[in-house]
Amino acid sequence: MSREKILAAVAMNQPATMPLPDISFLKGDFENAAENFTTTLTNIGGRVFNVANFAEIKTLINKHFDTNKRLVSTLGELSDIAELNKGEAIDPHTLEDIELTIIKAHFAVAENGAVWVTDEVMGQRVLPFICQHLAVVVNADSVVPTMHEAYQKIGSGVYGFGTFIAGPSKTADIEQSLVLGAHGPRSMTIFLLG
Repeated sequence: MSREKILAAVAMNQPATMPLPDISFLKGDFENAAENFTTTLTNIGGRVFNVANFAEIKTLINKHFDTNKRLVSTLGELSDIAELNKGEAIDPHTLEDIELTIIKAHFAVAENGAVWVTDEVMGQRVLPFICQHLAVVVNADSVVPTMHEAYQKIGSGVYGFGTFIAGPSKTADIEQSLVLGAHGPRSMTIFLLG
């Protein structure tokens, strides 16, 4: 049987289209979404700072991170304290010594402490994963309660690459002891802006 005949037979035997189920009862608490996000991320080992502006972010970076080491950011507002990377093509091997990466997320999810980032805001795709520490700026009013709302936001979006990040990375499969930074950043800090 030819390839075309097989594909035509598969196409003719598709089930009828069904409407998606109503999942409106799964909606979360938007009123306390930022507070719930903070609780969730703190419980999984991250930390959250509520900030009003980028000046506060700079102060916290200077206080909590080793600024004598390499800092990289995709945010122009931080270009005076961090090397700016807007995604220009460079050899990813030159990024191996990054102490802190600071990026912006489109939004955050209270349910699991994750942030949604796409190639539009993350610069080099490797930046959030190769660094020792990751900091993410998120607008406080963009936190959604559950993954259901998150998928509604990204479902019709157009992007080349996108991922949810919740951290810090960890594993507990080695001798049943928890190891932070097992396959990614050792810490994750969120700056809730606004």
